[in-house]
Amino acid sequence: MKRHVARLVGGVALALCVPLLAVPSAAADPAPTSTNPNAKPAVVPALQQWEGGTGSFELRKHSRIVLAKRQVDELEDQGARLSAEIEQVTGRKLDVSPRIPQDGDIVLSIDPALADAAGGARFTEEGYTLTVTDRNVTIAAPTAKGVYYGTRSLLQILLLDDGRDSVPVGTAVDWPNYKVRGFMLDVGRRFFTADYIRDYLRLMGWFKLNQLQLHLNDNGFKGDKPSWSDVQAGFRLKTDNPELAGLASADGAYDRADWDSFEDTAAANGVTIIPEFDAPAHSLAFIKFRPSLGLNNGDSDHLDLSKPETTAFMKLVFDEFVPWFRSPDVHFGADEYTVDKPRYKIYFNEMAAHIRALGKQPRAWGSLSVMTADTDGYDRDVIMNSWNNGWYGPQALKRDGYSFINTNDALLYVVPFAGYYHGRGLDGKYLYDQWEPHVFPGGQDVAPGDPQLLGAMSAVWNDLTEATYTELDVHGLVEPTFGVLAQKMWSGAKAGVPYSAFLGTVRKLGVGTGLTKVATTLASAASGEVSLGKEATASAGEAAAAFDGVRSTKWAGGPGDEAWLRVNLGKPFAISKVELDWAPAYGRDYEIQVSRDGENWTTVAGRTGRETAGTDTLTFDPVTARHVRLVGTQAGKKQNGYALWSMRVYEVPDLALHQPTTASSSEVASLGPENATDGDPKTRWASAYRDGEWIQVDLGSPQSVQRVLLDWETASGRDYDIQVSDDAANWKTAVAVRGKPSGARVDELTFAPVTARYVRMQGVKRASGFGYSLWRFEVRSMSPEPDPA
Repeated sequence: MKRHVARLVGGVALALCVPLLAVPSAAADPAPTSTNPNAKPAVVPALQQWEGGTGSFELRKHSRIVLAKRQVDELEDQGARLSAEIEQVTGRKLDVSPRIPQDGDIVLSIDPALADAAGGARFTEEGYTLTVTDRNVTIAAPTAKGVYYGTRSLLQILLLDDGRDSVPVGTAVDWPNYKVRGFMLDVGRRFFTADYIRDYLRLMGWFKLNQLQLHLNDNGFKGDKPSWSDVQAGFRLKTDNPELAGLASADGAYDRADWDSFEDTAAANGVTIIPEFDAPAHSLAFIKFRPSLGLNNGDSDHLDLSKPETTAFMKLVFDEFVPWFRSPDVHFGADEYTVDKPRYKIYFNEMAAHIRALGKQPRAWGSLSVMTADTDGYDRDVIMNSWNNGWYGPQALKRDGYSFINTNDALLYVVPFAGYYHGRGLDGKYLYDQWEPHVFPGGQDVAPGDPQLLGAMSAVWNDLTEATYTELDVHGLVEPTFGVLAQKMWSGAKAGVPYSAFLGTVRKLGVGTGLTKVATTLASAASGEVSLGKEATASAGEAAAAFDGVRSTKWAGGPGDEAWLRVNLGKPFAISKVELDWAPAYGRDYEIQVSRDGENWTTVAGRTGRETAGTDTLTFDPVTARHVRLVGTQAGKKQNGYALWSMRVYEVPDLALHQPTTASSSEVASLGPENATDGDPKTRWASAYRDGEWIQVDLGSPQSVQRVLLDWETASGRDYDIQVSDDAANWKTAVAVRGKPSGARVDELTFAPVTARYVRMQGVKRASGFGYSLWRFEVRSMSPEPDPA
């Protein structure tokens, strides 16, 4: 951890030439000792076991990635990739070597004899050990996949380290609780680009999820359309076989080269692709291709199973494409077919047998509770997705002897932007606090680790085929809970921290390395940060990378001693702190300058003689500024120039942050008043559905107060007062607010300075039929001076 502070004293920026002192965090863990070993490092999903030592491993100038003797062929690709990823995460380039390890090296090793009693078969297939001394880091595993998962943990530890160069000494033994840790994407109803699919395979590997099910055909709903021919339908694989010419969708399909790239990317990221063709329902794409195969003379999305050519055609489809698939499992759908139940049973068994004859394990959507009163005679060697308790719940599946995967619709389905099935994304807090793969609604839980329960899989269904959302919009719905689901499928409750802290770690980790299409949507401003995502320029290099909130991107100004990086905050702010996170190409001497108009600059803080990468916090007396810039005058090494992971500009402190907060009511316990002052813009307080509700914060001692910010959720206040008090009993109105519009908004309120210990929002009239709801309730001692423009 490398963190330094410069401070402006008496209005003059001090040039600090003395050795810089580390500033401990108020919440920092005690220094490790023999009786107080290193705490378990935070990774997502959390490590199963950790035995901490003391001290840390530090990357050296000549650190290498060393491949275990006689395993170069098996580990060469992983070594090269880890080198590139460490460079992206830390800015340091490590050579890959098959030689004997030396001090400072990272060692990768496959040892098939490795075993762990607690991890059992799951450790043998996907587990690993991470052994850290002050000399070396060693990742050893029974399989190459286990080594890969170990490298994910190492990268995350380095990414979260302040200096991005150290790993705590200790030993981790890690493995997944469940064999299946999956995600299903409906590309049948909506095409997703090949770049997106490849990026999602990389993202899954980052969080140790291991199965991507691609739902390759489907269609919309008929609704009030005159016939099924007017309904969207998609089939997403494209072959040169003339017998199937025209089956692939014109609006997007994957050819063999695309699919091979998916399989290659999946293999490199510890993921197995589960391909799915869904029939005999959801089959409009097949019926449009061959109308004679459909019920009602083709005016249906159900296949006519009374015709032998129907099953023969579906076998042809599998015959054509199964040779593309490297997965041992292939999914044949078989859900929600509500007609011709006797022939459905024949079809189910024939297709399961046919897929098995093609050398694959068949999978299907569990639907037998609706399709038959007696499940006798159904092929039992089919892995089922338990997607709905009524169609075929876990207890029925257990009774009938099936292996199954928890894909429960009430808990794990997302239908983007619909009014049902989590149209705005899954409930992350519920999943984190209460769910694990063995949990089902309706009292149908099974025992943790039930041998028939293979794991779990969340799902995105693109039911709204005529909606205009994009694949990146879907990513925005999925990403917030990807880490949570990975955690609960890998090591359950082992994270051991509250949801807000866990989500904070997920935000810092982002979406991993090597992505081309997808970026994190979770980057959020720290409390008081006003520079995130703002317009930036620089003397050279990609200036925006220093302000995007992503820990794995950086601004690099190129070689030379002179460089500058500038951000436009968009409006004047009262600022008092800038935080710089230097990459290895750090600055030795530099200044922080501010301006109101972008032309006239004043130096407010500076640094001289810096000798290391890492975080440098520069604080100064509050000043109004719209523009802030870093000016470098001497680089640590002229040939390297300057590089920053981030530059953060902060307002004067939020006096309400993490202070005791109470309210007249809360709609539910999870929407308590503390959410408005926890610094997390994704949590909120919500009151009962009444006028006159209030929320108040205890600042801890009398403070000068001049500004309050209220970040309203849709349930906002129309009329309210900002009140202050010395004793929480006698209140004085500092500002009265009336006639505000309904809907979400941010109210920034400035008033004459007043000294108070308590500040509250006293509601008078709501703007909606709901209560009052705030994402943020901030209190500050200063407002910016007026913009001269």
